[in-house]
Amino acid sequence: MLINLLSDTITKPTPEMLKAMLQAQVGDDVFGDDPTVNKLQDKIATMFGKEAALFFPSGTMANQVAINIHTQYGEQLICDKWAHVYNFEGGGAAANSGVSCALIDGDRGMFTVNQVKELINAKGNIHLASTALVAVENTTNKGGGACWNLSEIKKIKQVCAQHNLAFHLDGARLFNALVAKGESPKQYGELFDTISICLSKGLGAPIGSLLLGTKKHIEKALRVRKRFGGAMRQVGYLAAAGIYALDHHIERLAEDHQKAKIIGETLEKLSFISEVEPIDTNIVIFYLSEGIDETKFIQLLKEKGVLISSMGSGKLRMVTHLDFTDEMLAKLKDILTHLEL
Repeated sequence: MLINLLSDTITKPTPEMLKAMLQAQVGDDVFGDDPTVNKLQDKIATMFGKEAALFFPSGTMANQVAINIHTQYGEQLICDKWAHVYNFEGGGAAANSGVSCALIDGDRGMFTVNQVKELINAKGNIHLASTALVAVENTTNKGGGACWNLSEIKKIKQVCAQHNLAFHLDGARLFNALVAKGESPKQYGELFDTISICLSKGLGAPIGSLLLGTKKHIEKALRVRKRFGGAMRQVGYLAAAGIYALDHHIERLAEDHQKAKIIGETLEKLSFISEVEPIDTNIVIFYLSEGIDETKFIQLLKEKGVLISSMGSGKLRMVTHLDFTDEMLAKLKDILTHLEL
């Protein structure tokens, strides 16, 4: 039995999802003629109370297009030092949009309104990059699936409005946060100018992300997506998986969160684990005790059929997901409990 906890991106479509994909009505989306992707875009826009949405092949492209439509060459983006848009998107903000990043030293990928205020550059100062955009990531990937406090987001929104700054949400795992905290999509739709949503993580679709915003935002995004090479043809086969995921795979995220907490409780009892970070959703981050070789530990688990990943700086990560069963959880607990180092 292979227990793959590298990421929630490794899931395969369920038989029911595959059936929905095979039965999808499709057309040429470059001409706006794919009825299934149009349905998906309308569905998620309505869910969040936004005017429009656009399908993308990846969350990285959705985020990078959002940055591009909110900024001009030479301007500044404010985000956390652990933000996905800064760390894991190939330097896209600089390469695609000519934007510099002002990094906040936040807490597990989250920051405060006061920290934002400190980094906003005065518009009239020609020596400094003009601040144009603030980006938030919820849940935080490198922060271990941490969920933002909605009240702090509201305060940051007010500051953005005061300074005429765009406000973007990298919501790759936003539904995990919504389920964990009992919040609604429309609460977030009211606060952010644009939101990216990933379908291929906790929701279990094989491919795809969406960018939500006003009609004007999405009109601009459509052109930039084309320029970035993201225009697709019969994309309805993929959109059908997204529709199925939104209809059937949101509430079940609570199961992933519970499994993650059980893993955390197991790790905390082990002598070779020095720390387990707080577990809000489906990501478990932990640290080995001093003197234990990280590479050898990962290899030992691999030999026993368990795949985990390193996030650097001594961080090890496990991510629960749709394909991680109760049987796998029991097996993992047994392996960890009896592991000899």
